[in-house]
Amino acid sequence: MIEYAPGTPMWVDCSSPNLEGSLGFYREVFGWEGEMGPPEYGGYVLFTRDGKMVSGLGPTFSPDQHPAWSVYVHTTDAAGTADKVRQAGGQVVMEPMEVMDQGTMAVFTDPTGAFISVWQPNQHQGAQHVNESGGFCWNELYTRDMPAAKDFYSQVFGWGAYEHSMNGNGTMYTEFQVNGRSVSGGLNMDDVGLPAEVPPHWLTYFTVDDCDATVQKVKSLGGQVFADPMDIPMGRFAVVGDPSGATFGVIALKS
Repeated sequence: MIEYAPGTPMWVDCSSPNLEGSLGFYREVFGWEGEMGPPEYGGYVLFTRDGKMVSGLGPTFSPDQHPAWSVYVHTTDAAGTADKVRQAGGQVVMEPMEVMDQGTMAVFTDPTGAFISVWQPNQHQGAQHVNESGGFCWNELYTRDMPAAKDFYSQVFGWGAYEHSMNGNGTMYTEFQVNGRSVSGGLNMDDVGLPAEVPPHWLTYFTVDDCDATVQKVKSLGGQVFADPMDIPMGRFAVVGDPSGATFGVIALKS
C-alpha cells in the first residue's frame, strides 16, 4: 500500500458527459480495466491496472461543467482545509462531503481560478499504481498569477516552492514541495503562450512506454492533440484530450 503524506496528490479522476465512451477510450489508451459502477455511486468507474487502482471516472453534473481531469490532494481534515481555503482567498465550490465509507472529498478554486480537490481517506487510500506505465506521475498548475498561487498553496497545504529556469530560456518553473520533496509543478500560462481563453487549470500526466505511439492511438480513437510530442530532460511528452474534451498529458520517462 502506498502511503501519501498530507499535502501530496493521491488520486485523479475524470468527469465526462459520456461515461461509456470515455470508459472505452481510456481502456484502449492505457490498458486500464474498469466497469460502470452501481447507481448509488453515480456509475463511478474505478480504473485498475494489474489489479491495482489507478484513477476514476464519473459523470459531469450539468451541461455547463466542462469535462476535465481533477487532482485530489491528501488531507487529514477536509473541513479544516476548507476553512484555510477561505482564509487564503480561494473559494469552496463543494463543501466537504462523505462518500459512503470511502472518504471525504471537497472541491475548491484557488485565487487564480484553478480547480483543486482534496480527499480525506477512509477505506479508499488513493491510487496504488503510480509512477509507472499507465499510472499518473505528475500534476502541473497552469496559472496567470504564480505569486498568488504560491501563497495560496503554502497557506492551504503547507507547500514550499522551488523555482528554476526551464531549459535556460528564462521561463521559470515552480516545483511545489512537501517536506522538501517535489510533489507537483507549476507554470505561468503567459510564458508558454497559452491563449487568453484557456482558464487556469491543473494538468495530470500519465506515464507511457511510447509517447508517439500513445498520441497516435489517442488520435485514432477520436481524441485531440494540443501539444505534439517533444523532448525535455525528463523524457518525451505530449498534451492531448479525450473525445469529450478532458485534457491530460502523457510522458515516456527516461530510464
